[in-house]
This record gives sequence, structure tokens and C-alpha cells, in this order.
Amino acid sequence: MWAAVNDGDAKKVIEVLRQDPGFDVNMAQNVHGWTLLHHACRVGERSAVIPLLLAHPGVDVNVKDKDGRTSFYWACCRSASCIRELLKDSRVNVNEPDTHGSTPLWRAVLWSRIDVIKWWIASGREMDLGTPGDIDKTDAIGAAKKWRKTDVATLLERFKSDAAQTRHVLRVELGWYDDLATKVFALVVFVSDGLLQIKDTTTTTPAARFFNITRRLPLELQMMLCFRQVGSYKEIIPGKGSEVAFKSLAKRLMWSSIFTG
Repeated sequence: MWAAVNDGDAKKVIEVLRQDPGFDVNMAQNVHGWTLLHHACRVGERSAVIPLLLAHPGVDVNVKDKDGRTSFYWACCRSASCIRELLKDSRVNVNEPDTHGSTPLWRAVLWSRIDVIKWWIASGREMDLGTPGDIDKTDAIGAAKKWRKTDVATLLERFKSDAAQTRHVLRVELGWYDDLATKVFALVVFVSDGLLQIKDTTTTTPAARFFNITRRLPLELQMMLCFRQVGSYKEIIPGKGSEVAFKSLAKRLMWSSIFTG
């Protein structure tokens, strides 16, 4: 299993988990206390296996190694793609310090991982900038200035001054709204074609979440959905029209907590 995670071999990971449903994914694999999730985040660019480990019913997403470091902590040093997967999981404690008191954000600053920091801000997850003056453990802005990481310091100061606007600018830069529009459009297609059932009594299913979104849409986008409903079995809406409509949807609702969790 360790080799499969090391190679980013998602098929092999699935095979092992299917053969042994009771596999302990939280078990330390070496003297450092690293679990499989730790290792996936440490080696970097193994984002394909991370969702599989996170989906395991027995996984502890915040398990610590011998130095008190979580998988998220390690990912902050290594890989933006791994961070993106971890940020989607609300169980992940993104500000958990290690046994020395240093935080994941502080570590990302130390390693000059501005790509990681950008995705973190764009995700809408909480970000603790630390205690001013505590440069060697938590103060991310102070540390960035001390280590002459100008771009990182500038970004964090912008975020501290105006979190909402900084998040919006980064979401545009990173294509976050385009990804969101794709997900919403997929839900539209699935609901229209009867692949999902909407239940008013449920608020946790994708279909129910979609239903709550559609009730708040601008009129022109509601009309777009009506057109999709009527034509779902008869014709295909031109791609450009769909793309423009749902990018508009994402931007109009960018401040809504629906999309930020």
C-alpha cells in the first residue's frame, strides 16, 4: 500500500482497500509516525489517491506524526494539488500547529509556497495569520518580511486588509469560478435527465443543494434551466450559451455561503 501511495497509483489503492475493508489507514507506517495520508501529502503531486484515503470510513484526517504534524501541514510544504483536495474536506483542521507551535501557514511561508496560500485563500477556509511578533512560530506576515518573501508578504497583507476582495481576485485568477460553473452545470444535467431526485426534506444531497441554489437564481438563469428541462431529451443547448450562463451564475452568487461552505 505504501508503494501504491508513493506512486500515486489510485487503482492499486482501490484494489487494496476492496480486498481488505478493515485496513487501518491511520496506522503509522514508519518511525516518523507517518500514515498513508501523511505520505501522500509529503511526496507531493499524489492528489489522485488523497480523495480515496479521505473517503475511507475509518480515516482520521487530522492524525499527527511524531512531531505533531498533520497531513495538511505537510501538504503546505509540498503541493498545491494536494492542498486543493484537503481544503474540500471540512473535517481538516487547517490551522493545527505542530508540537513546536509552528502552523501550516507559517510552514507554507517558510517554503515560499505562494501557490498553496493562493488556493487556501480562494477556498474560503479559515486562515489564522498568527500572532504578530511571533515570527519563529505563527506570525506569517512577519516571517514573510523577515525572510524577504515579498510576494507572499504582499498577498497576506492584502488578505488581512480585505479578505473578500482578495479571495474574489484569486478565484478569478485560479479559474475557481469556472470549476464551480462546471459542477453546477453537471447538476443541472443530472437533475434534468432524472439521474438525481430532489427531496424537499433533505438538505445534504447534491440534488437538494442544487434545488436550493435554483430558487435564488436571477430570472434569466431560471429561464435557462427551464429550457434545459424542456429540451433535455430532445436537443442539446449550444455549448457557448451554457458556458456563459453558468459562469454568470457563479459570479452572481460568489458571495453566497452556498459555495464557500
